[in-house]
Amino acid sequence: MIVLADVLSAAEVAQITEALAVAPYRDGRATAGPDARLVKLNEQARGDDPQVAELAALVKRALAGHPTFQAQARPARWSRLMFSRYAPGQRYGLHADAATMTDEHGWPLRTDLSFTVFLSDPATYDGGALRLLGRDGEASVRPAAGSAVLYVTGQLHEVTPVTGGMRLACVGWVQSQVRRADQRDLLFELERARDDLPEGDPRLRLDNAIGNLLRMWGEG
Repeated sequence: MIVLADVLSAAEVAQITEALAVAPYRDGRATAGPDARLVKLNEQARGDDPQVAELAALVKRALAGHPTFQAQARPARWSRLMFSRYAPGQRYGLHADAATMTDEHGWPLRTDLSFTVFLSDPATYDGGALRLLGRDGEASVRPAAGSAVLYVTGQLHEVTPVTGGMRLACVGWVQSQVRRADQRDLLFELERARDDLPEGDPRLRLDNAIGNLLRMWGEG
């Protein structure tokens, strides 16, 4: 899991939250699988609403333009982005995301990475933490509005009950150019090492090796 600060500016967060305040919503269980539907209790802005679609495009552009998101996720294809709203008493219990979904055009999508973009100031609501259960243990986060949390899909996770205020977030998934998480991590570290090198032969050779690994591991 990685927390990315300032994916959205304060002005963008304000623009999105103001628009979501008047957007049409539906029961969040409409987009959940059979098992997740049993533990999901929230509302989702209707993705077929033109204004909601514009907000989703804004968030996608912000993520796509974030250098660390690009380096960590290497997105090849994106799911539809969804805006969720949690009022007091609502939650999304422990669950696993589906291994495949549909992309923005309705084609099958392998879910390699998941992300949540937080839209509410944590001081304005209680509870509502994103809790992940991974191989290295448990992590729970409530980052600042405008921040994103990126993590490998396949981990059990939940949104803990909101006990006060309102929690707004945008969630989505990407299919990466590099399927395996360990290979993505290695490429990320190699690129960090390359960027620390001055211009010259060592940097050029490392850049060439990174490119060859991408050709070896990358998918359309």
